[in-house]
Amino acid sequence: MVYVSAMLVLGGLGALFGVALALAAKKFAVEQDPRFEKIVEVLPGANCGGCGYPGCSGLAEAISKGSAPVDACPVGGAAVAAKVATIMGQEPVKGYVRKVARVMCGGDRANASTRFLYSGLNDCKAAGLVAGGPKACTYGCLGLGSCVRACPFDAMRMGDNGLPIVDEEKCTGCGKCVAACPRNLIVLVPDSSKVNVYCKSEARGAQVRKVCKVGCIGCGLCVKVCPNSAIVLENNLASILPEKCDACGRCVEKCPTKCIIMKGEGASSGCQGQAAPRACAG
Repeated sequence: MVYVSAMLVLGGLGALFGVALALAAKKFAVEQDPRFEKIVEVLPGANCGGCGYPGCSGLAEAISKGSAPVDACPVGGAAVAAKVATIMGQEPVKGYVRKVARVMCGGDRANASTRFLYSGLNDCKAAGLVAGGPKACTYGCLGLGSCVRACPFDAMRMGDNGLPIVDEEKCTGCGKCVAACPRNLIVLVPDSSKVNVYCKSEARGAQVRKVCKVGCIGCGLCVKVCPNSAIVLENNLASILPEKCDACGRCVEKCPTKCIIMKGEGASSGCQGQAAPRACAG
């Protein structure tokens, strides 16, 4: 009889607490913006984090609250941005620019020297912590493929020459590879960008020549021949201003180390780091 009474009391308390929790949940419930679910449905569902939010649902919540732009998804591109804009009651995004990742280093095994044989963890950051890394150029690609493993879209692979290759058709511009590179060699550029300087070394020209055959030596010849002032030279390194570049090719022809490459003729489009003239179809 005692056991029965105890069970009844516990059952009554359970029912009471259940009703109380149900009432509390109803009273304190936060209404979900109906646009949230609609945005989740049109987002690609990659959950890559390239937008800077924790997955597609995180981005959808931010957009529905107005704290993220309708074109924040790099994977969905212009098509998804247009759908999200419609859901949010906004005008379609104008001037959307698709971006792709490019590895700004041409120092492959044939052109860049090494200081020692590395046999540690197969990770670029770990290799860089060992006496600055095995590559003689302390700015160059370490070639252990951390960026390749970070890519969620199978848009990168390691080339036989020890440099990563980007498949720009598959690249979504999510930026995962950019974050994975400890030397900041991977950048997102407009896919229409045709001319790039495939070097990030800020060392003086004499030092660059000692460690890499295809590094920028900061000679400034490209700056002098550019008719559009589309090249700047800072910290011994040339860089292209894509908004001014018309791909005339004069800098490509003048560069003594051939580190400036036209898309379709070298480092980008799946033939990165090949020896000069590094020509390929792209």
